Amino acid sequence: MNDFIRFLGEPIAQRSLWACAVVGFSNGFVSALVVLRRSSLQIGTISCALLPGIALAILFFGLMQLSILIGAVIAGLIVGLGSLFISRTGRADHDTALSILHTTAFALGYIILIRLGLQQKVDDWLFGNIMSMGDADLWIAWGTGALAVLSITVLYRPLLIYLFDMRAAASMGIPTRAFSYGIFTLIILVLVSSLQAVGAFLTLGLMVAPAATMYQLTDRASLMFWGGGLIGAGGSILAFFLSYPLGWHLGATIIVVLGCIFLLAWLFSPKFGLLRHRG
Repeated sequence: MNDFIRFLGEPIAQRSLWACAVVGFSNGFVSALVVLRRSSLQIGTISCALLPGIALAILFFGLMQLSILIGAVIAGLIVGLGSLFISRTGRADHDTALSILHTTAFALGYIILIRLGLQQKVDDWLFGNIMSMGDADLWIAWGTGALAVLSITVLYRPLLIYLFDMRAAASMGIPTRAFSYGIFTLIILVLVSSLQAVGAFLTLGLMVAPAATMYQLTDRASLMFWGGGLIGAGGSILAFFLSYPLGWHLGATIIVVLGCIFLLAWLFSPKFGLLRHRG
């Protein structure tokens, strides 16, 4: 216990705690978009598609943090928006196009990184290493989260119409195609800002579980956004305090905690109603 208290006084611990709060809230807030669009598996595939952007950025510019983030964003946009474009202009549906693009991109990125001798770095990008986040990484995560919250808040009403009834949105003059591309772009930016914290494989849990938890308890969309943000931040902070004494990987602990919170919400949800069935 004394070791943990001393650890909390170190800058790396304080920065990691702030990262848990910022990354957890931004992902939890945006997770409502993923749940309401019913696109969880699509987002999971995009998160793995970030790897080739990282690999190409390192290949051409070296281990520069800014170039790595930009490369990941570009790769995510190419795969995410490219799959939308292919599905709209060809005979393949969106899921098929996304599956082909993301697996091809992931394989290419993995080959490049292994050839560069960065096996250890591959593990960090796939599973995260929140303790290695610097001040610049934290500012990027904060700025991306602020952009996401502001954008969703300003466009809240037309966004809800689009999410629940795309045809009605189009008939009302809402630019549905622009909303599709915009939502994908916003999600990819948040994914990239969280990449160092929880990695490409685990970020799907952070991007889905908070709003999915709220969805078990309420039908109000506003509560899914803000409640999801609070669950994401609170669950990540709780994981921080659990991971050190238990000796667990922090990124994985965050996903385990959020998964447990989801299961509790499901058990006591109005539909399942564990307490109601007991009564």
